Amino acid sequence: MKNITMAIDEETLNRGRKYAQKNHITFNALVRKLIDETVRIPSNNWVNETLRLMNKSNGTSKGQKWTREELHRG
Repeated sequence: MKNITMAIDEETLNRGRKYAQKNHITFNALVRKLIDETVRIPSNNWVNETLRLMNKSNGTSKGQKWTREELHRG
């Protein structure tokens, strides 16, 4: 693994370190993850990725249902 040097303002660095600590990872691991997620080549397994993101979502319809016609109105 290669080492890099980067400049970051102190406030952002401190917030990043606090976020990493709260999420039980190192600041380096957080930066690596963010870079990886930003530049990753999309996988051929987009269905599993879509389902993973849907399961991670906190969104809810609160039981409301729509008809096909309602969904396709302009």
